Amino acid sequence: MKQLIECVPNFSEGRDMYVIEKITDEIKNVEGVKLLDIDPGKATNRTVVTFVGEPDAVVDAAYKAIKKAAELIDMSKHSGEHPRMGATDVCPFIPISNITMEETVEYAKKLASRVGETLGIPVYLYEEAATTPERKNLATIRAGEYEGLEKKLQNPDWKPDYGEAQFNKHAGATVIGVRDFLVAYNINLNTSSTRRANSVAFDIREKGRIKREGDPINGKIVRDENGNPIRVPGSLKYVKAIGWYIEEYGIAQVSMNLTNINETPLHIAFEEANKSATRRGMRVTGSELIGLVPKKVMIDAGKYFLKKQNRSTGIPEEDIIFIAVKSLGLDDLKPFDPKKKIIEYLLDDNGHKNLMNLTIKDFADETSRESPAPGGGSIAAYSGALGVSLGTMVANLSAHKRGWDARWKEFSDWAEKGQAIKDKLLFLVDEDTNAFNKIIDAIRLPKGTDEEKSIRKNAMNEATKYAIMVPYDVMKTSYEALDILEYMAQEGNSNSISDAGVGVLAIKTAVEGAFMNVKINCKGLDDEEIVKNIMDKADKLLKDTNSRSKIILDIVYAKM
Repeated sequence: MKQLIECVPNFSEGRDMYVIEKITDEIKNVEGVKLLDIDPGKATNRTVVTFVGEPDAVVDAAYKAIKKAAELIDMSKHSGEHPRMGATDVCPFIPISNITMEETVEYAKKLASRVGETLGIPVYLYEEAATTPERKNLATIRAGEYEGLEKKLQNPDWKPDYGEAQFNKHAGATVIGVRDFLVAYNINLNTSSTRRANSVAFDIREKGRIKREGDPINGKIVRDENGNPIRVPGSLKYVKAIGWYIEEYGIAQVSMNLTNINETPLHIAFEEANKSATRRGMRVTGSELIGLVPKKVMIDAGKYFLKKQNRSTGIPEEDIIFIAVKSLGLDDLKPFDPKKKIIEYLLDDNGHKNLMNLTIKDFADETSRESPAPGGGSIAAYSGALGVSLGTMVANLSAHKRGWDARWKEFSDWAEKGQAIKDKLLFLVDEDTNAFNKIIDAIRLPKGTDEEKSIRKNAMNEATKYAIMVPYDVMKTSYEALDILEYMAQEGNSNSISDAGVGVLAIKTAVEGAFMNVKINCKGLDDEEIVKNIMDKADKLLKDTNSRSKIILDIVYAKM
C-alpha cells in the first residue's frame, strides 16, 4: 500500500497572489503529490500551503517550492504580524499512511540536506527531527526572527543542521521537521452557555484549570512557593480546548486541537467530553471536524464503537467509517462527506478510471473488448477477492449468530484478516493491468541507436519482472485466504457452509489463473535463475492450494 506524507510549508508572503501562485505551481507540477489547500493571510503576510503524496514526490515538491520562494521573496523587505525567519519559514512533514514517524524523519533530513547544500539556505531541524532537545521547539529556533538571524548564525550553538552558518539576506533560514497530525475538532453541546462549555474544556484539556480553595469558581487561587498558580491537569494529554458560542448554530461548543492523535485519538476525546458534559447536566449532540483527517482516524473511531457493541470489525471500510460518522455525530450540524474530508479519498479522486471503480457489468464489458487488458491476471485477482469475501461473510454471520455472543471477537478477528486480504487482491486487480501496460510502454521505446536499444532492453526486463511478480503476489495472497475458509468450514455458521465451499473454488481459480500468468510472463525474461526461482515457488503454491482445497471441500460436502 502507498506511503503518504503531508507537507504544510509556511511561506512569508500572503498578499501578492502572483508570488503565491508561482510557488504553488511548483507543487502542482510534481507528479505523485496533490495540492489540498492554499491559505494566504494579509495581516500575517504569510501563506500556509497543504499538500500530500508519496514520500519522494513530497520531498521533490517541497524543494522546488522552497527554491521558488527563495527566488521571489526578499526577506529584507518583509513585514508581518506572524513570527518568521525565512522566505520558507517552516516546512513540517506529517506521516499520514503506512509510514512511521522515524521513516518520515529520514525524508525530512533528505529535504533539509538538499536545501542546505544547493540553495545556500541555513536549515534547522525541529520537533521529531530535532538533533538536540533545545531545537525541538519551533519558537526557540525562531527566537529573534529574521532580524536577529545574522547575529544568531555567528553563535556556535546555533550552527545550522544543514547548510553553512552564513546569513542569506534574501531567503533567511528555514526550519524543517516532522510532527504528528493536528486535528481541529469541535464538540457540540445542548447549551448556549460558553461558561458551561468552558467547564467541559477545562475538565478534559491537558493543562486543565487553576486550582482554587473551596468554591471551584470564586475560591482563592492556590499558588506554589514562587507565587505561581497551581493547575489541576485535565483528563487528556495532547489536547488544547476552550469553550465558545457559535451564533450560526445557536449552540456552545468545546473547541479542541488534538496534537497527538496516536496518544489521544478523536474518539477518546469525544468520549471524555461526553462524560464531562453528562456529569454537568448537559448532553453532547454531535461533533464537527475542521479540515481534513487521515483515514486511520475514522477507521480507529469506527472500530472503537463497533467493539463497544460487541460487533464484528471485519466489515468494509466504508461501513466502519459510516459507524464512526454516526457515533461521533459528525453529521449533526451539516452533511459529512468522507470523500471530501479524508485525505486518502481526496488523493484517489484523480480522474483515473480504475477497474475497481467500474460496475460489475462494466468490468465484464471492459474485459470482453478486443483490448488485451484487463485479462486473465486481473480476473484471477478478482476471483480471489470474491473467494475471500465469501469466507469473510461467513465469519461476520458467525460473529452475529444468535447464541454465539461469546465468540463474536473470535470471528471478528477472522473477518478482519479477510478484509485485509480482499483489499490487497482488489488492489492487484488494477495492478495486473498496470503491469501489462508497463510492458507495452517499454515496447514502444525507441530503438534506433545502440544506447536506445540498451535502455529499451533494460526497461523490458524490469517491466517483465514486475509482470511476473504481480500474479505471483496474487497466488500468495489468495492462498492465505484458505486459512479463513478452512476455519469457517470447520467452525463457522453451518447455514453458510456452501458459501465457504464456493469461496474455496474461487480461490482455486485465482491461484491457478495467476499461475498461468506467472508462467507465460516468465517466457519473456532472459534471466534463467530468476525464472527458475519463481517457477519453483509458484509450482509449490499451486500444489499446496490444490491439496488444501480438496481437504476443505471434503469438510464442506460432509456437512451438507
